[in-house]
Amino acid sequence: MFLILREYNSLNFTVNTNHFILVNFIPVSVSFQTLIRSSLYSLIDMNIGIVCYPTFGGSGVVATELGKALADKGHVVHFISYDQPVRLDAFNQNLYYHEVSFNNYPLFKYAPYEIALTSKIVDIVKAHKLEVIHVHYAIPHAAAAVTAKHILAREGIKLKIVTTLHGTDITLVGKDQSYEPVVSYSLHESDIVTAVSESLKKDTYANFSYDGDIHVIPNFIDFHRFNKQPKDHFKKAIAPHNEKILVHTSNFRQVKRVPDVLEIYRRVAAKMPAKLLLIGDGPERAAVEEECRNCEVCADVTFLGKQEAVEEILSIADLFIIPSETESFGLAALEAMACEVPVISTNTGGLPEVNIDGVTGYISNIGDVEKMGADALNILKDENLAMFKKQAKEHALNYKLENILPLYEKLY
Repeated sequence: MFLILREYNSLNFTVNTNHFILVNFIPVSVSFQTLIRSSLYSLIDMNIGIVCYPTFGGSGVVATELGKALADKGHVVHFISYDQPVRLDAFNQNLYYHEVSFNNYPLFKYAPYEIALTSKIVDIVKAHKLEVIHVHYAIPHAAAAVTAKHILAREGIKLKIVTTLHGTDITLVGKDQSYEPVVSYSLHESDIVTAVSESLKKDTYANFSYDGDIHVIPNFIDFHRFNKQPKDHFKKAIAPHNEKILVHTSNFRQVKRVPDVLEIYRRVAAKMPAKLLLIGDGPERAAVEEECRNCEVCADVTFLGKQEAVEEILSIADLFIIPSETESFGLAALEAMACEVPVISTNTGGLPEVNIDGVTGYISNIGDVEKMGADALNILKDENLAMFKKQAKEHALNYKLENILPLYEKLY
């Protein structure tokens, strides 16, 4: 059982979630608060704020894992979001979570989240003397941080902003002309801008009025969590006759092209015994389930929904399929490779930087399910599979957390 600290005012903490222990800390005197803060600041390296989405998407996962790693090294990290990040699941004395709350007044058709977020950033920076705010995903986090920076500057408080671009904030949402001027301005006003792949860096320069530096820092893997685990009993339950196990995980949005996953699997299943596990949930799931019910392989396809312990499922997998229309990096593919699972992917965005064609798997043009199916069958041959598994793990080791974390610390 874990505790998560949720702070509302000064040093008043409430541990809060539906299934965590509930503990209240009584406010202490102002002078004692000052003493505590002074002691804490003398013992740690930096006070860092992280603004992110709390969901299962790549940007939220990377932001949360980064914050946890920074906290393990002695930095104090304050997460700021509208809900508790899904990966923020264990107690650490250097981790804090601040909820952005806002009221739905009848005057507003949509709640002004960006204004509430800006105010929360200002409040947390002042209360905890944060030195840097690291925002993940440009919309609306970067704009809110820039506004907060200007507000604080009027009070003589300096705040540094690191903005990390993750993908659809640039390649999809950000390209909307109603957002472009604000995104471009936010990038210019950030002190440091990073992108998770060379592909995303090029897309940013192509789509926005920004000519400053962009540091490419790839996503990373925590190998303490993502590694092949002994789950033979689980594999036997899923594939009792030693069938090959194919896995796909996503948020089931249209750009993930989940119907292509089903078609690739059908081509594999026509040639060898195989099972398909689909992890995640989203707007396209119902349509994919309906399509599955109308095809001959439905009995061997399992929809698992959202899963916390994805690494356990990857540990029994033989092949990972990610036929996305756009992927700025492909964190899900990298997590699979860390668990010794080769990858079938498209050649879009940053995927070719992660999935090395003919080494860790194969890449294909978007929608080319015929080639993907053939490549999948080639990997799954008994004489090839062990080699691809080994090479996938070896390549994934380049993205160890220990290799990437110092790059962010240097920027801070």
